[in-house]
Formats: sequence, structure tokens, C-alpha cells
Amino acid sequence: MEKRVFATEVAGRPLVVETGELARQANGSCLVRYGETVTLVTAVVTPDPLPGVDFLPLRVDFEERHYAAGRIPGSFFRREGRPSEKAILRGRLIDRPIRPLFPQGFRHEVQVIATLLSFDGDNLPELCGLIGASVALGMSEIPFGGPVAGVMVGLVDGEFVLNPTAQELLRSDLELTVAGTKEAVIMVEAEASEVPEEKILEALEFAHREIRRLCLWQEEVLASGIARPKMGWSPPEVDPEVESLVRERGREAVRSYLFIPEKTEREAARRKVRGELCLALAERRGVAPGELPEEVRRQVAGLLTELEKKEMRRSILEEGKRADGRGPRDIRPVSCRVGVLPRVHGSGLFTRGSTQVLTVAALGSVGERQELDIIGELQEFKRYIHHYNMPPYSTGEVRPLRIPSRREVGHGALAERALVRVLPPEEEFPYTIRLVSEVLESNGSTSMASVCGSTLALMDAGVPIRAPVGGIAMGLIKEGEKVAVLSDIQGMEDFYGDMDFKVAGTERGVTALQMDIKIAGVTGEILRQALEQAREGRLYILQKMREAISAPRPDLSPYAPRIIVIHIPPEKIREVIGPGGKMIHRICAECDVEIDIEDDGRVYISGPLEGGRRAQEIIQEITREVKKGDVFLGRVTRLASFGAFVEVSPGKDGLVHISELAPTRVGRVEEVVSVGDRIYVKVIDVDPYGRVDLSRRQALREVPGAEARESRHPTLRPSAPLPPRRQAAPDARSRRAQGR
Repeated sequence: MEKRVFATEVAGRPLVVETGELARQANGSCLVRYGETVTLVTAVVTPDPLPGVDFLPLRVDFEERHYAAGRIPGSFFRREGRPSEKAILRGRLIDRPIRPLFPQGFRHEVQVIATLLSFDGDNLPELCGLIGASVALGMSEIPFGGPVAGVMVGLVDGEFVLNPTAQELLRSDLELTVAGTKEAVIMVEAEASEVPEEKILEALEFAHREIRRLCLWQEEVLASGIARPKMGWSPPEVDPEVESLVRERGREAVRSYLFIPEKTEREAARRKVRGELCLALAERRGVAPGELPEEVRRQVAGLLTELEKKEMRRSILEEGKRADGRGPRDIRPVSCRVGVLPRVHGSGLFTRGSTQVLTVAALGSVGERQELDIIGELQEFKRYIHHYNMPPYSTGEVRPLRIPSRREVGHGALAERALVRVLPPEEEFPYTIRLVSEVLESNGSTSMASVCGSTLALMDAGVPIRAPVGGIAMGLIKEGEKVAVLSDIQGMEDFYGDMDFKVAGTERGVTALQMDIKIAGVTGEILRQALEQAREGRLYILQKMREAISAPRPDLSPYAPRIIVIHIPPEKIREVIGPGGKMIHRICAECDVEIDIEDDGRVYISGPLEGGRRAQEIIQEITREVKKGDVFLGRVTRLASFGAFVEVSPGKDGLVHISELAPTRVGRVEEVVSVGDRIYVKVIDVDPYGRVDLSRRQALREVPGAEARESRHPTLRPSAPLPPRRQAAPDARSRRAQGR
């Protein structure tokens, strides 16, 4: 295939798709350039369907290459390892819009790989990857219902900005990523600063106009002769005998358990019905139940699932009755608790029906921030971290515990987006914040339950958030002109429904969105109704949360570290650290604290309050500007024949000449002071090189009762008149200089 180049423009920047030159053994491949961001996208399909599966075996991977940004990986091996969370989220962003566009029953394995080859810092590689996936699938033999495209919308100074640059994103109140076909929106991801619902709808319409244009442009690209004929395939065949039996007996059986409110009881009844159908089929065939092929059992389960879906949707659309007996707008019983765990910094337990999430907050020092080594990340460190865990017991299952799944990473990121914009800035609350949401029970919308549980945990920890955030998941059932928007969907309604629309926010507006639509024809009016219904549900949930805790606690947990922030001149940082870090290590050990110093002179001291205050005093003493006329209670560190060296602040010594040690003449330095004594001294001179001359004689004259308050060696008496020296040392000045 010869090289072909197609170009258009998006947000004033060139978008170029090249085909026919790279990765030619893939079923479809293209190079997408947007500005100077370049992504190679490939699509490959297996020639035969995957046996024994009842789902689309699609895998989408986003591969980061550090060379794309002119960097070498920071790992020990200096090569890329497992995908970063950002790469996983980028892969999910490509996966979610294309997955619904494959035909039902397609069981061939499909793999889409987007490899980031060059990154300019402004143009998002995931959007290049999505357009590239659409073109690669469209030009290949793989059956695909595209084209599909995606854009980002920012809200800067009240105006919508298409595909904002990195600098524009820093000032944007909205980061809205939208994907769709020319007919409708399919997927939405958003982070927002309490943006009103009406503004969100305007942004969706703004985005879809550009998506439609990009889809029409892709149609022209594919019609230019680069597309191959689509492969022949057929959906899995169902045994007519199995289909007849399930349809004959299954409908009434489904109605017998579908409306059991309790999930565990309903699941048990479903398993019983499935077993009875398999037993009846075995009797009809004259074999033992255990001799039924596994494929036949899967067909029974699949047909039963189809009947459940039809009956559930019929009941909602015709009777307004959901599986657990609720109406379309009803929310399951909500329960909130805080202070669940005694020694943690904050905890919140949120229960909604059969969904339960425990979130735990941990506060740490600035030095515990997460260091980021991610291409395309605008920040080097992350002070707010949200992790989400969904163990198998939460759904009554048994499976191995492994690293967090892509779904867990995605749900944690959604909860993080929902809360990040209500957190206090680092200047007001200089803590690293980690939240961990443990899903204890799952029956729909665990991500939104983790948002609610996280708000409770933050307020229990005393984090002064700007406003509480609640979350709710909306669903949709649509058959022709009949439409039902469902509030607070449970797992079954998510699986059998047409939309999963998660909305998180405060009373004032939306802070996060995530929407996946499985059908075309979801109009703006339907989305408007879903957003308004979500706002009503969110306000109800926020009220329930306030009953548990109405505002952030005024004080932090006694087990949380106290952080003191002070500012020192940047040129003094070296003195606080000391040679080889000796000074800062000494302060940390002496005061039992951790100290982090920023380049601009900000010093963060974390630890017990008393130790923190002592460390603050020491640092302020170190960085204090020693001026002529200042009086200190210093410590004698070293003696010489010509005088004593006294530490006036940590790490800073000055010389008290023997002639300045006492009001009268002194024969030997040891007759007046010893190493370790704390004596009053006055600064009488600071030379241009920072060397300090001190006088105890003048300090005693200026500070009433100073001599009585000095801390002296027990074998020495306070200064008394001494016999005159026989002669003054002629080389005192030279020895004094030598002692420096």
C-alpha cells in the first residue's frame, strides 16, 4: 500500500493522518500528528473467534515512550516498565468510545495499540490515539461502526476553548473530554470547579459540533481507497433445543427472582433457576446433569440473561417499577458514619443499599508527595493521592488478589477528580493527602460511593475542604420513544441499561463527570433531564452526609503530624542544611521532626507540635541576621589562649577576645569560662566576610542580672577581680586572626 497523507485543522493546529508506510503487517495502522505530538495506532484481529467467551475480547493499550519527550526513564533498568496510571487512563479513554461500536456477538480477539512517539507538551496524545484507532479500525477488515472522534473543552475566563494548551488548562475551570460519532456523544470525562449543569450541557454541544466535523472528515479519508473489505463472521450459534427450553420455562422463572430486593438472595435464586433449567435439559437428553457440555451451560446462562434484560426494561418502561421495587427517581437507603477507625487520621463509611465503601485519610509531610515520571503531566509532584480497591469479597466472589485492575485505577482517578478542586491550597494546608477507598460491598456506583466516603473522611480528618462533594450514578432505559432516566442505578441496571452517567459535585455545581452511552439517539433533552435528576439526588445525599458531620473538624487528629511553615531567605538554605546535611540531620534527630525545604525558601517542619516549635526556633536562630549590637545567650564551643569561641546561633560562632571576657583583666581564659558554658555576649563587630566579634564584658553591663542567669561549669565561680597580668601578649591580634 502506498503512503497516503490526509490533513485537516483542529483548534487552529494541523491534524495529519498518514497511512500505508508504517506497521504494514497490522490489519490497520496509521500515524496521527497533531501539532508536534505523534502517535502510531495499530489494530489487529485474530482470524478465528475465541472459543468459550460470551463477550467482546477487545484490548486497548496505550504505550508511553519517554523518548517522545526527550527523556530517559527513571527506573533502575532505564526502560519503560508496567504502564503508569496515566497510560492506563489514556488506554481506557480510547477503549470506552470504540467498544460499543463493534457488532453484537463478535468474538474475534481485537487489539488496538497506541504508541506515543513524540510529545510537544500541549496536544493530548489520547485524542490522537482515539482518532487513530477510529481510522485504523475503519480501514481494516475488522467490522466497526465508526468513525469516532474526541476533543477536549476548557472554560477559560468564561469562554469555551477547544483542545486547550497546557497553559490554558492551568487557568481553566473545566476539563471536559468528549468522544462520539457524528450522530451522538458516546463518552464523557470531566473535572470541574463547581460548574453549573447548564454550562456543562453547553460544553457538550460545543464539543459535539467539532466531533461531527471530524467524523465526516474521516469518512472522506476512508472513502479515498485506503479501506479494505470487511471480514466475514457470524455470531455464535445457539442450540435450538436449549433456546426452546429456556424461552418456554425461563420467562416465568425470571419473574420469580428478578424483583427480589436483596442482591444476595436474588443471585441465589438465579443460580437455582439456572441449575433447574440445566437439569431439565439433561433429563430431556437422557444424560446426567454433569455430562452437559460447558458450552451448553453457557448458552443457558446467556439466554437467561437476555430474558432478564427484556423483563427488567419492560417493567421500568411500562410499570415504572425497578428490580428492587423503587421508582425511577428513588434513591436507595443511605447511611453515613465518621470516626470509624480509632488511630487513623480520618475515616468515613458510606452505605447506599448494597453498596458500601470505607475511605481512610492519611496526612503526611510535603516530602511524602508522589513524584511523577509521566509524559504529559503538567506537575512534577502530586500532593493529593486517591486509591480505590475492590477486593473479590465485595461481590461475594473468590479470585486471586493481584495489582489494581484498569477499572480500579479508573475509579480511583474519577474520585480524585471529583475532590481535587475543593481541597485547600498547599499554602493554607501544607499536607500531603492520601485517601484509600476500600469497597466492602458492591452493587452499582462504587465510584460515587467512594466520593461520598472520601468527603466524610476528609472532614473527619479536619481537612478544611471548600465544600462537601457527593456523587450519584444515573442510568437510562430507552426503547423507541419510551425513555426512563434512573437515579442511583444498581449493578443490574448498569449492565442491562443504555447509559452509565456518574455525576459528582457540591451544592453549587459539578466537580466531575463520567458518562458511557451504549446506544445512539441520546438527545440533549435526555442529558438535561439526567443532569437535573442527578442534581436532585446529589443534594439529597449531601444532606444525609451533613447529618453525620456538618463541617470539617476544627482540629486535626492527635495522631496526625503537625506542620509548621516558615520562610527563610533562599541564600540561607545552605546554612540550615549544613555541610553534608549535618545541621538539618541534627535538628531532625534532636526535635523528632521531618524537614522539607523548597528552593524559594519555604521550610516545612512536620512532627509533634512541641518538637516542631523547637525546630522552628533553631532554624530561625540559624537564619537570623547577626547584627552589631545584638545580645545573645550563647554556648562556649572552643577555648584558645587568646579568647573563647561562642556559638550565637546553630552553626554560627563568634570570638570573645580574652580582653572582652570580664569587666576586669583576665590572665587565662579557663579562669572565666569552660566549654559548654552558656554566657551572655554582645556583637561588637561583623566584618565583610561574616566573621563576628563578641564581648561578654559589654553584655554583662547591658543585661541586668545577666551573670546570675548564665549557665556555668560547676567548678568555676562567677567572675571576680583577678590579679593583673604581668604583661599583655604582644601577638594577641595575630593569634586572634589565626583562631578564626
